[in-house]
Amino acid sequence: MPEIPEISAPSLKLRTLVHESEISVQCSGRLNSSNATVLKSHLKDLLPKTKHLVLDLTDLTQMDSSGLGAIVAVYISARNTGTTLELINLNARIRELFGLTNLLSVFETCGRYGTRMP
Repeated sequence: MPEIPEISAPSLKLRTLVHESEISVQCSGRLNSSNATVLKSHLKDLLPKTKHLVLDLTDLTQMDSSGLGAIVAVYISARNTGTTLELINLNARIRELFGLTNLLSVFETCGRYGTRMP
């Protein structure tokens, strides 16, 4: 499977893998105000290239409101282009952030660790 060169920003690394039916982006580190625009820009650049974008948050240790806002912005852009944005592997702290902001209902089952969001 082809891999797009890794993107590094302050405290955040993005590893992008191109699969036959989807593109997956593995995030590691912290997603916050200093690097949220990097994630948002990268994901929006991928939208025209796939109909299924997977954001794997397994190694994401922290996310603030700016990171959350970046994911929501990409979700809206994805819906407008007919692309499915799927979040997988949220840890308890990130799941709690989605819950506190009432976004679990938008991202449905993404709150369970180790499951894929439909």
